[in-house]
Amino acid sequence: MPRLYLIRHGKPAATWGGHDDDPGLDETGAAQARAARDVLLALPAEHRPRRVVSSPLARCRETAMPTAQALGVEIEIDPAVGEIPTPAALAAEARPAWLRDAFQGRWQDIPGDLDYDAWRGSIARALLSRGDTAVFSHFVAINAVLSHLAQDDRVVSFRPDHTSITTLETDGQRLVLVERGREAATGVL
Repeated sequence: MPRLYLIRHGKPAATWGGHDDDPGLDETGAAQARAARDVLLALPAEHRPRRVVSSPLARCRETAMPTAQALGVEIEIDPAVGEIPTPAALAAEARPAWLRDAFQGRWQDIPGDLDYDAWRGSIARALLSRGDTAVFSHFVAINAVLSHLAQDDRVVSFRPDHTSITTLETDGQRLVLVERGREAATGVL
């Protein structure tokens, strides 16, 4: 079956809730992006990604760039693998507290103007046709996919580290978890 790699972005230059809504990578994050490229290129030819997809946000695009350049492909931007949508009425300064609360709960209990349980299912469906692809995404989006596959209602059931690579297989009809990526050694996201 074709492989799909979910890669969390590298370490950003700023954390969520900071002054920059769309930070790129810091020096450590750039080194992590190159290391992720090296891991993906070292895979056996039959498992190596042929496409590169990224969330629209800078930290994911910058993490994807070394892999795309090495493979000689363009980065495909897909909002479906982007960051969890913030409720429209929520002020920017309230987002960190909203996220911290969401991380403690279940998908169906996240407050806001969106059905977040349905949102996580939509990410998984968006990945079905993405075999042989490296997908550069976010902590919450990766949790959305894995919790959907495991039928686990918790928002956070996995703490992917920066540039953690989670391997899935897809036949276009279903996603199967092959291996979870490296987990963060700390509770700090």
